[in-house]
Amino acid sequence: MQCAECPAGAQQSSWIPRLQTRAEEEEEQLFVIYLTGCFTVKSNPVSMATRRLVEVHLDLLSQPCRAIHILLDCNGIPHTVRTVALRKGEHRTPDFTELNPMQKVPVLEDNGFVLTESDAIMKYLCTRHNVPEHWYPRQPERRARVDEYTAWHHTNTRPHAAKVFLLEVLIPLQTGSAVDEERLFRALAELEDTLDRLESMFLRRQPFLCGDDVSVADLLAVCELMQPLGAGRDVLQRRPQLQRWRSRVQAAVGDAFDRAHAVLYALRDRRAAKL
Repeated sequence: MQCAECPAGAQQSSWIPRLQTRAEEEEEQLFVIYLTGCFTVKSNPVSMATRRLVEVHLDLLSQPCRAIHILLDCNGIPHTVRTVALRKGEHRTPDFTELNPMQKVPVLEDNGFVLTESDAIMKYLCTRHNVPEHWYPRQPERRARVDEYTAWHHTNTRPHAAKVFLLEVLIPLQTGSAVDEERLFRALAELEDTLDRLESMFLRRQPFLCGDDVSVADLLAVCELMQPLGAGRDVLQRRPQLQRWRSRVQAAVGDAFDRAHAVLYALRDRRAAKL
């Protein structure tokens, strides 16, 4: 699913406000250079003469973009990151609109092949590159379990976690109004129902959502459930089973997890400093 970090129908050009002062914006620009520069693999003019690196257009404040970033990073897939700052409207430029008329991230380019939708991109990367099979298994039943979760994800985990972030962070920043506590209460209740399903349907007696090892399903889910942390809210705080699952995912991907979430952590810390 492409990222808008908001419910269907919302316009990206208006719902993401400018978060920083000029000094903070310059600091973040350096930070983004650090993120994309350190983990971008540069092409070899000889060995890559006939084939370009995969390019991914991402904004790491986007949950699905972070999932893709983690998959690329922890598997060492050669790639180039092209940062698209949604809050600055860079997804609406003529060049990006030509690339993706839907004006959303993430987008993948692979030697002229353009692909949108995070679910499709992650499964393509697993199929196209030599990554461990557990990410997207070849065995039909195991693969079907991953597909089962990712189909469910887009109408459950994703919208319910994103709505909490929207109500608690984006709308107040955009409008200058206080958090609508009544709407937030309802959104949190919907998210609690989703967390119940994650525990009872997908985790049950297994360590990861779709089996005994981490998969793209876990990356999509954990990045969504991290998003409310931008407001300082850990939605798994009272969920020990899901906390253990999150820890297992973090351990499985190593430092790639915190690298992808560094921008979200910075947002959380800026908000906390203002309280």
